[in-house]
Amino acid sequence: MSSLSKKIDFAVIFSVKNANPNGDPLNGNRPRTDYDGFGEVTDVCLKRKIRDRLQDAGQAIFVQSDEKKVDEYVSLRKRAEGVLGKETLNSKKTSRNEAAKKACQTWFDVRAFGQLFAFEGEKKGGDGISIPIRGPVSIHSAFSVEPVSITSTQITKSVSGDGDGSKKGSDTMGMKHRVDQAIYIAYGAMSPQLAEKTGFSDQDAEVIKQVLPKLFEGDASSARPEGSMAVEKVIWWQHSNKSGQYSSAKVHRTLEVNADGSYNLEILDSLTAEEIDGF
Repeated sequence: MSSLSKKIDFAVIFSVKNANPNGDPLNGNRPRTDYDGFGEVTDVCLKRKIRDRLQDAGQAIFVQSDEKKVDEYVSLRKRAEGVLGKETLNSKKTSRNEAAKKACQTWFDVRAFGQLFAFEGEKKGGDGISIPIRGPVSIHSAFSVEPVSITSTQITKSVSGDGDGSKKGSDTMGMKHRVDQAIYIAYGAMSPQLAEKTGFSDQDAEVIKQVLPKLFEGDASSARPEGSMAVEKVIWWQHSNKSGQYSSAKVHRTLEVNADGSYNLEILDSLTAEEIDGF
């Protein structure tokens, strides 16, 4: 299978209504914001959701969440050794390039996003191996179009989680936060040059293209009730060659998104821009 033949840029416009799209554990799990009050959803959070949707679509995923784990491995190291074999991760028996190639062939997210396999030997000077894999798919953090309004509500449990039940403990009190309503946008790109090293193909790019409109399906929780987050539009730019006619920065700037979710898209010469509705 040949690697990615053309440079690709993409953008995901999504809406949030009465939900916490990405809580900050260092700030009481309040929705993430920058210093100017614009809402933020980190690239790590977005990649987690993409991995989950890819896994739903039947793709093999290395970095599985505990909630969606489909094997018996309790850590990434155990999964790497169990699937690839310990000899593959033994620097004395397998070269780093061979190990990286096998990992990319085995897991979709490794050949898409890259991965660092850094496992020490059992003792100093042992047979551990460190394999850095740089992936061709990069994703920015998503930011809201306008500063967000956050509502915080105090909540209580109807029962005690600890003790003898005679009185309510501190664990029965808590806070719940939500973004009232906002439009976010995230940008991304796919590099054919890096795809040559991992084996990421045109078919792999098409798979990601198919799951992006479904980014929040099957992702419901107490903080993100079903239907509170939705992909409104995916913009998919395909260049005519591997290097691309324009820089990603220039391509991304052709999209202007408004607070109501509407947008303006400037069409650049010889650059294909496909507009895909959310699921």
